[in-house]
Amino acid sequence: MAAPAPQRTAARGVKNGTNVSLATATDPADLTATANELLASLMLRPWGQVSPSVYETGRLVSLAPWLTGHGERIGYLVRTQRPDGSWGAPDGYGLVPTLSATEGILAALTRSDPGIGRDRLLETAERGLKVLGGWLKERLDLPDMPAIEHIVPSLVSLINQHLAELGAGHEPLPLPEGMTYDTLRLVREWIKSGAEVPEKLLHALEIAGAEAAGAPGIRPTPIGTIGASPAATAAWLGRPEAGSGGSPDGEPARQHLEAVVRLHGGPVPVGLPITVFERSWVLSWLVRAGVPVEVPPEMLADIRAAIGPEGTPAGYGLPADADTTSVALYTLSLAGAPYEPDCLWRFRSGTHFATWPGEQGTSVSVNAHVLDAFGQYVARRPDAAPRYAETIADLSAWIGERQQPDGSWTDRWHASPYYATVSCALSLDEFGGPGAAPAVRAAAEWVLSTQRPDGSWGRWEGTAEETAYAMQVLLLTEGRDDPRRIEAADRGLAYLAGSTGGEHPPLWHDKDLYAPFAITRAAVIASSYLAARATVTS
Repeated sequence: MAAPAPQRTAARGVKNGTNVSLATATDPADLTATANELLASLMLRPWGQVSPSVYETGRLVSLAPWLTGHGERIGYLVRTQRPDGSWGAPDGYGLVPTLSATEGILAALTRSDPGIGRDRLLETAERGLKVLGGWLKERLDLPDMPAIEHIVPSLVSLINQHLAELGAGHEPLPLPEGMTYDTLRLVREWIKSGAEVPEKLLHALEIAGAEAAGAPGIRPTPIGTIGASPAATAAWLGRPEAGSGGSPDGEPARQHLEAVVRLHGGPVPVGLPITVFERSWVLSWLVRAGVPVEVPPEMLADIRAAIGPEGTPAGYGLPADADTTSVALYTLSLAGAPYEPDCLWRFRSGTHFATWPGEQGTSVSVNAHVLDAFGQYVARRPDAAPRYAETIADLSAWIGERQQPDGSWTDRWHASPYYATVSCALSLDEFGGPGAAPAVRAAAEWVLSTQRPDGSWGRWEGTAEETAYAMQVLLLTEGRDDPRRIEAADRGLAYLAGSTGGEHPPLWHDKDLYAPFAITRAAVIASSYLAARATVTS
């Protein structure tokens, strides 16, 4: 697959519900004030601050033409198409959003939806089909994205149905090598049978097609979402104006979708709400960096209350996962309110921890966060050390063994190696013991060697988020006083401060790439604070 520059979306945080730039100050006092404003914004927008998703928006265009903002969603898809006809980022990340957007446009054409002119929609669809036809004839190296093995066949099948209906003269699109329709058929039969559906699968319920509408045994959460996904919720709701899906217009699911659309102006994110996830990551970035924030006590109370015997999910409608649970536990310990991390044991798989029990694949960042949770708890409760010492040692060794030869790490939950590397390097430096020191030094050397001429860091291009992670590796690990590190971090700070907030590509893995704005904003503030302090004291 060709690798164009990544599709970009405005890099914004949220201040009192209003977008603000990612550009940052360089004075520690100003940065502290900005951090406190960010924390206040989390309480004002408890569902979270997340970028719109081409994939999820395309699914709503197809599934929910009755929903408020339908025209805006079509316009968003047309507007965000790349010059080459694709949507999304390079390196295989464009396949799912391009399939979804193309299918959504074709669905609008088959229904003759009002709004954008038919000729414009036809042109958009043709360009999408052209790039898909080229990609799917090649051997694709696809990223490890949630439910991709189900999502791709479901979208290819829908596109081929539209092409047959429209009589467009296109050859049917093939599936990528190694994918089949078999597992998709099994999932649909499972859902149709009324059998209990795993919570993890609910997040991608839209793959079930017509079988999702009013599926027996599936009900919305108290806030009306299915699987914390607008697409999954719309798929379950069906066509409420026609009475299908067993849900009248006043159903909580319909109200939930309307609320999500109002929050985002038509296009929708791939996952919402992300309450616990957002609050835990924001607080952990800021407090770990030593930013003297005033943590709202009700925020800590909410995080503590969200942790049950099975852990905590990122938000309503998702299953509990080791990643959110461990960062929540780590945050509580950092803030001086340690809570026994017993719930993490259910995620243990040999010498490492799975994101969910039975996870296919592994994540170094999840295990780094588990190491943080255990290590920080022991730091606060030294009498617990004997219980966790062996596990901490096992985790440290497991993470170290997965370091790349160049000193970096890569991960299944983020497109950038800088995220995986900051997660692993910080946890190993703090809790990995003397044996982890060479791995941490190698990570810092990799960071130093990959800085861009403008002072930034990034996988595809320099970004504020990735620059923040690189700066934390340099300034929060052993050797932080090295003049080379301070000079590199100072250049990184100049890049952040000189930026107008500009454009920022979504980098976090879900069904589509997304950007959790408050979390990335917190990382930038934390790193800027560290660099500003290092410059003052050097």
